[in-house]
Amino acid sequence: MSAIPTLKHFCDLFVELSPIVEMGNGRAGKRRIIPIVGGKVRGERVNGKIMNVGADWQTVLPDGTAELIARYAFETDDGAVIEIDNYGFRHGPPEVVEALKKGEDVDPSAYYMRTMAKLETGDPRYAWVNNRIFIGSGSRQAESVKISLYEVC
Repeated sequence: MSAIPTLKHFCDLFVELSPIVEMGNGRAGKRRIIPIVGGKVRGERVNGKIMNVGADWQTVLPDGTAELIARYAFETDDGAVIEIDNYGFRHGPPEVVEALKKGEDVDPSAYYMRTMAKLETGDPRYAWVNNRIFIGSGSRQAESVKISLYEVC
C-alpha cells in the first residue's frame, strides 16, 4: 500500500432537487434547505437511483461561501440501500455565484465545489463502503447537482 493516497472513481451522482426553502438568517449566515427528490447513480462498481429522502441543509456565509451539509440515500440496481452523508463547500467569484443563484449554466471550473462523503450500508455486498473515505467534485445546475465521488485509496 502506498503512503501517498490515490483516487479511484467510484460513481457519479446526478441529484435532482426541489425548489429551495429559504429559512432566513441564522447564527452563522443565511440558512436554506434544498430537498433531494431523486436522480441516478452511475459508476463502474455501482449503479442505481437516488431515493426521495433527504436534503442539503446549507448555510451561506457572509463571504458568499455555501457550506453544504447533505444527507440522502440511493438504492442500487441490485437492491442495496446506501446512505450518503456529504459535507463540503461551494464558492467562487461574486459574478459566478450570482449566475449560479439565477440557475444559469456555469462552467464548473469557474468555481470550487468539493465535498467529503461518508457512505454506509447494511448490505454485505457493499459493506466495504462503510470503512472508506470518499471525496467529491461537484457542479450545480438550475434543478440538479452532479457530484463525482472518488474513493481515497
